[in-house]
Amino acid sequence: MGSSTDKLNMICGRQLRSDLPKLAVGDTIKMKIRVQEADKVRVHPYEGTVIRKTGGGVSSTFTIRKISFGEGVERTFPTHSPIIESIQVVSKGQAHRARLYYLRGRVGKKARVKKQLTEA
Repeated sequence: MGSSTDKLNMICGRQLRSDLPKLAVGDTIKMKIRVQEADKVRVHPYEGTVIRKTGGGVSSTFTIRKISFGEGVERTFPTHSPIIESIQVVSKGQAHRARLYYLRGRVGKKARVKKQLTEA
């Protein structure tokens, strides 16, 4: 008979999603999320910059920041949530910090994260 941590790891392991790309702080991503509206479910696009990643395993989360109608909007998603339909990395960002909270005080071109140059 296995220990309780083995049982917990087995249960949590079933909840992990393997179809999501690897995200890093500073990346610009496009994602589609399922939104429940009355009796129907629709897919809502959400595009922004990853400003924070926390935790590990089933309890890991990431925060996305986007500008919507001139107002900054941040939303935190559980990484392995079933409401996330798909995630696509648009561009990799070059961030030297784990949290990009400084973007909250910036507007326009200053609110951009430098793109990472990839070797082909």
